Amino acid sequence: MPSINLQLASYSDLFMLIAALVYAVAFIVFAIDLSTSSRTIRTLEAELAAEEAAGAETGAETRSEAEARREQLVGAGVVGSEKKAGQGTTAAPGSRRKGAGGADGDQAAGHGVDLVDDDMAYLGTTRRPAANVAVALTVIGMLLHAFAVIARGVAAHRVPWGNMYEFCTTGALLVAAVYLLFLIRKDIRFLGTFVTGLVVVMMAAATMGFPTPIAHLQPALQSPWIVIHVSIAVLASALFTLTFAMGVLQLIQHRREARMRAGGDSRPAFMRLVPSALSLENWSYRINAVGFVMWTFTLIAGAIWAEAAWGRYWGWDTKEVWTFVIWVVYAGYLHARATRGWTGDRAAWLSIIGFACLVFNFTIVNTYFPGLHSYAGIPE
Repeated sequence: MPSINLQLASYSDLFMLIAALVYAVAFIVFAIDLSTSSRTIRTLEAELAAEEAAGAETGAETRSEAEARREQLVGAGVVGSEKKAGQGTTAAPGSRRKGAGGADGDQAAGHGVDLVDDDMAYLGTTRRPAANVAVALTVIGMLLHAFAVIARGVAAHRVPWGNMYEFCTTGALLVAAVYLLFLIRKDIRFLGTFVTGLVVVMMAAATMGFPTPIAHLQPALQSPWIVIHVSIAVLASALFTLTFAMGVLQLIQHRREARMRAGGDSRPAFMRLVPSALSLENWSYRINAVGFVMWTFTLIAGAIWAEAAWGRYWGWDTKEVWTFVIWVVYAGYLHARATRGWTGDRAAWLSIIGFACLVFNFTIVNTYFPGLHSYAGIPE
């Protein structure tokens, strides 16, 4: 068996730490973007409302001046707001967001406007320099992270997911990678704070909760099935992590929209940069459907590997049971939403419960329940 390259392993640990720090900075910059963007839009709205009110009373404001101020708002990404009678609107075609306040998404003055449509597109412009800096930092962090994960695998001459530390760090890498790939097609910068935050938590948990010195694989794991079974499981877990973040935002947005329909305020302000609860629910459903297919394959591949390793497809081992429980929860989520009309908060909570089962399976089951799958690698 080839010897372990300890020098390369030390580089892996170093780059893992640097990547975590870069992700942490990206998290902070994403949070600053949410705060400053919503505050800027609110200030511009207030200024425009005051100028229009003064112009209506004195007649001093010219049409060109009013249009210039509206262009500034549209350029900042504000669409779908309803103006006073006779003033007209500046909403771009197709920019109204249903469900945010009223039948067509029109909102009362002072209760906020839509900055993003249901297709996760910011109409008017994408001028959010802080968010763009945060995305660039996330890309840098992901590249450093990828080097750290690959270096650990090369140093040990095997795939880098043979214990909980490696599974967690590889999972965090895929969460960041999936987010950035999805960002190419859809503007989901609003998820950046939550995604980078979860990635930092996962890397911190791997380092502090599951520290594992680099070593060769245990004999039971020395099989080609580890590449197939575990890689798909990690990717499915990354997708479920994204939908967990969307589910939490959906719950917040749903309550915000209900409060606005009742004439209340539009706080929290950063939710003005987040799509409607219905849009979040629809996208979560699509991503969960893909993740469910992958988890189904994980379950099947695990059974085939179990037969090759232990001579039986299913033995009711604790890990096997909880993998099946996760499958049942997400199957129930997809079935309930598609056929039973379980939408809104109930769908979001089912998705969140599924992710909670995933976390329980990875942490508690791996750590405290002895079984054939006890490969945590945590030193006694």
